[in-house]
Amino acid sequence: MTAWEDILLEPVLSEKANLLREEGKYVFKVLQSATKPQIKEAVRRLFNVHPISCTTMVVGGKPKRQRYREGLTSTWKKAIVRLPKEEKISLFEGV
Repeated sequence: MTAWEDILLEPVLSEKANLLREEGKYVFKVLQSATKPQIKEAVRRLFNVHPISCTTMVVGGKPKRQRYREGLTSTWKKAIVRLPKEEKISLFEGV
């Protein structure tokens, strides 16, 4: 069993994630092996909020080149956690 702090790797700060935040949805980069119940519990414990739902997706790596070698960036897992309208995560509000 992994610790709750290890499940959420980092928040995703992009234009699309900022638009979702206005709807009460927060986007995180999470551990590949994390399940939806684990992600919801980690958000609940770390930020003291009550998540309603969690949507996950695996973001595939993008093709990249370095000189003459072709390769891919790393594949990662993204989670979108929806909160009730009256709750907010203060970590995102300062950004």
